[in-house]
Amino acid sequence: MAAFDPWDPAFLDDPYPAYAELRARGRVQYFEPTGQWLVSHHADVSALLRDRRLGRTYQHRFTHEDFGRTAPPAEHEPFHTLNDHGMLDLEPPDHTRIRRLVSKAFTPRTVEQLKPYVTQLAGELVDGLVRQGGGDLLTDVAEPLPVAVIAEMLGIPESDRAPLRPWSADICGMYELNPSEGVAAKAVRASVEFSDYLLQLIAERRKEPGEDLISGLIAAHDEGDRLTEQEMISTCVLLLNAGHEATVNATVNGWYALFRNPGQLAALRADHSLVPSAVEELMRYDTPLQLFERWVLDDIEVDGTTIPRGAEIAMLFGSANHDPEVFRNPEQLDLARKDNPHISFSAGIHYCIGAPLARIELAASMTALLEKAPTLGLAAEPRQKPNFVIRGLEGLAVAL
Repeated sequence: MAAFDPWDPAFLDDPYPAYAELRARGRVQYFEPTGQWLVSHHADVSALLRDRRLGRTYQHRFTHEDFGRTAPPAEHEPFHTLNDHGMLDLEPPDHTRIRRLVSKAFTPRTVEQLKPYVTQLAGELVDGLVRQGGGDLLTDVAEPLPVAVIAEMLGIPESDRAPLRPWSADICGMYELNPSEGVAAKAVRASVEFSDYLLQLIAERRKEPGEDLISGLIAAHDEGDRLTEQEMISTCVLLLNAGHEATVNATVNGWYALFRNPGQLAALRADHSLVPSAVEELMRYDTPLQLFERWVLDDIEVDGTTIPRGAEIAMLFGSANHDPEVFRNPEQLDLARKDNPHISFSAGIHYCIGAPLARIELAASMTALLEKAPTLGLAAEPRQKPNFVIRGLEGLAVAL
């Protein structure tokens, strides 16, 4: 297991050889540093994402003591209150109720209506990059596009948007393996500030509803069910964080992969009809979310190994997306790949509700860059962020 070291910069630069070693060793291994069972094969990850004996939380069935776990420190409470009321970290019946209500406001029609706005904004951002003769693809295009789109959906005024990305980054720090107290303190502060802001915005929308998603969440009801204030705040934060973190990282990871595979980039430039399959392949090739955790609520068995109730499973999305049993030549970037059942958007009841929007954003920015910056190239080798779970680059310097 020496090759699997999620704190080693060399591993973070390229974790995929270590995943191949994990898969060769078997279907499940215990990783002492995090106390987790690692699952690395596509078939197992896909099955376990749908297995109701696992859960994102255990508190709907057990106390911390019953489950053999220690409650989080009291000083972390604002983060956990925010995180634990979002549907990503809930199980039925609460998850079912909240997702159903959110779906009433976050409809395919709502998403489809955003396409002209997304296309226009992507074009404007790329125009700015072209006028400059290049820049940082991360800060000039990849970040502002999805942040603006989800903020527009939620109805967050343009003048209030500056703290959204920093708040999100600080909160998402807690999703890394064994986060430090410094990371936790930043996440707590961001949770309090973000929650206070949304509480005020929700109060304003109650008085004067608009056409935005927050107004829709306030109005959404089903057989007497409504979202509580905390559920609304947690849902808005989840939609913003999940609604842009993956898209930002998929954009820069994807373009860096294209620059390292000039033959594929040339094929894409010659045939823009490859954009939809290119988006899927780039999500598979360098997965923005590398790991997804689940708690074992009832004993399960994987390949003859019993994993007991109370254990935690780490499903390695990046490894599953490179499993040669499912993907032919998985280490090869193939933008025309037809059979591509990647699990970058998860599966089962926690399948990403924002996946259709993410696909629209990724296709829009890619198309705008292909059309308006056909000579775009790498200006400097990028540095990998020192994160494992949420995989991305510190920046991506490009020139025309």
